[in-house]
Amino acid sequence: NSVHETETSLEMSPKVAQLLSLKNGNQKRVVQSQKAAGMKLFEMRPGDTGSSSVQIIALTARIQQMQTHILMHRKDHSGKRGMQAFIVRRRKMLDYLERKDFEAY
Repeated sequence: NSVHETETSLEMSPKVAQLLSLKNGNQKRVVQSQKAAGMKLFEMRPGDTGSSSVQIIALTARIQQMQTHILMHRKDHSGKRGMQAFIVRRRKMLDYLERKDFEAY
């Protein structure tokens, strides 16, 4: 009983919270957490990764990550081509979502 009371009364100090915040994370961790938060927002059931809206969120996060890469590396033509393929894939999924579930679109 006393262990349960101590667990609920524990609070994180501001220094520990700052240490664990995403401001200290690298770009990959920040993108992963943003992607996970977006997927959590649109999932139909817990652990859903296959629904169209969740896949669109995952593609959008990847496209945004590639856009920042392309801005830094302007001569990366193969990366630009890959990003265009992701954009086309996302557009097709959005068109599918518009046809099948307009409210979710």
